[in-house]
Amino acid sequence: MAYIAEDHVQAAIDLDMAFEDHAERARLNPKLYKPGRVPGTREIVVRPNYVMVYRELEGGVEVLRVLHAAQQWP
Repeated sequence: MAYIAEDHVQAAIDLDMAFEDHAERARLNPKLYKPGRVPGTREIVVRPNYVMVYRELEGGVEVLRVLHAAQQWP
């Protein structure tokens, strides 16, 4: 976010809010998003270039990683 904010503060705020919104949706319905490439995980495409990886926990979810599409995962 800091890198994006260097050029465009509002874009960084909007992206951060998108991550929060998707994480909350996953918390409310953990099976909403597609199974991840790593067993036991799920992945959310937050924006075309950003993927959030999470796993289900009892009573919620744990965000494991936020990736730019150019990053390799796993």
